[in-house]
Amino acid sequence: MAPFNIKTCARPNILALEPYRCARDDYKDDGTNILLDANENAYGPSLSSLSSTNFNSLHRYPDPHQASLKQALCNLRTTHAHTSRTLTPENCFVGVGSDEAIDALLRCFCVPGIDRILVCPPTYGMYSVSAHINDVGLIKVPLLPAPSFALDTSSIISTLSTSPNIKLAYFCSPGNPTGSLLAKSDIAAILGHETWNGVVVVDEAYIDFAPDEASLAEWVTEWPNLVVMQTLSKGFGMAGIRLGAVFASPEIATLLNNMKAPYNISTPTAALASLALSDAGLAVMRAHRTKIVEQRDRLVRELPKIEGVGRLRGGEMSNFLLFEMLDKDGKPDNVTALAVYERLAEAKGVVVRFRGKEHGCLGCLRITVGTEEETTRLLEALAKTLAEVHGQGGPEEDEEKKETEANDVIA
Repeated sequence: MAPFNIKTCARPNILALEPYRCARDDYKDDGTNILLDANENAYGPSLSSLSSTNFNSLHRYPDPHQASLKQALCNLRTTHAHTSRTLTPENCFVGVGSDEAIDALLRCFCVPGIDRILVCPPTYGMYSVSAHINDVGLIKVPLLPAPSFALDTSSIISTLSTSPNIKLAYFCSPGNPTGSLLAKSDIAAILGHETWNGVVVVDEAYIDFAPDEASLAEWVTEWPNLVVMQTLSKGFGMAGIRLGAVFASPEIATLLNNMKAPYNISTPTAALASLALSDAGLAVMRAHRTKIVEQRDRLVRELPKIEGVGRLRGGEMSNFLLFEMLDKDGKPDNVTALAVYERLAEAKGVVVRFRGKEHGCLGCLRITVGTEEETTRLLEALAKTLAEVHGQGGPEEDEEKKETEANDVIA
C-alpha cells in the first residue's frame, strides 16, 4: 500500500475549506418548484433569435482575445455619466462568470500567507471562499445597519490605514443579499485614500436592475486602482453561459488577460453573449427588466400586508428583496424564518433563500423576483405557511402541517 495520506498531502487551508453553498445545493428544479432563491432572471435569456448563430467552427479553438465581445461590453457601459472618457477593449477582461475574476484578482495581487483582503458583510460569499482557497487573510468591516446597508466609510479608511497587507477591498453594489446601491461618494473616498496601495473592486452583478447610468464601469478610465466586475447572469438572464466581465485600467486588465487560460471563453458562450448584447438582445433584456421591476414593486407593496412578514431590510435596486419573518410576538426570528423557508420549499414548492445567519439579517429571507404568476403563488404560499408556523392555520393547513412534519421525521 502506498504511503499516501490526503490529510498530510493536501494544503491545510483546502482541507479546512467550507465551500460556497449554491442555491441548488438544497432544492433543485423538479418541474413543479418555482425557484426564487438564486436571483436568476425568471423571464429567460435576452435572446430574440438563435437563427444567426453558427456553430460550424466548434472543431476550432475559440478566439483567445474576444475583442468584438469586449467592444460590445464597452459600448454598453460607456454612458459618459461619470467621465467624458470612453471604455475600450484594453479596459476589459472576460471570464467564466464573475467568480473567475474574483479568483484571478486574488492570485494577481495577493501573496499567499501574507496578504489580506477586506470585505463588508453581509455580502457575496465567494470573496471569502476564494480568499481561503488562495490562503489569503480576511478583514471584515460590516456594512452600516439596515435598512441602509451603506459602507462604513470612516471605519474602512481607518482599517486600510492601520492594517498591513490589505491588497483588495471587495464591495458589492447593488449588494447581495442587501439589494442596496453603494454611494458613489463613499467609493470615491476609499479610492482617494492617501496611503493605501491597493485595489477597490466593485461587484456590479445586479447593476442592470438599478437606475440607468448607475454603473461605475467607465470610471476605471479615471481611477487606476478601481476594478468593476459585471456578469450576464442576472439582468441578461444568461446564467447558463457563465460570462463575466471586468472593467479596469489597461495595466490591470493586461495582467488579468495574461493570467487566464488560453481559451477561457468558449465559442458558444461568446456567440450567445454577443447576441444578448446586440440591439435586439438589449431590447429583450430591457423588456424583461420592466416586468421584473413591476413584480418587485408589487412585492414591496404586498409582502408587508401578510401577517408575520416584517420589514424590508435592504434596498430595491436588484431582482430580489430581503424581508424579515416575525415570530408570534412580532419580532424577527431565525427559527421562524428557517421554518418558513423549509415549509415553503417542501410543502408548497416555492424555493426562496434563508439568510438569517448573515450579519445584520436576523430572521431574513431573500426572495428573488419572479414572473407575475410566480409572484402570485409566492404571496399565497407565504401567507399560508406563516399561518401554519404560527399555529393559526385552518383544518386544511393543520393537516398539511402534520403530514409535512411526518415526512421530515421519515427523511
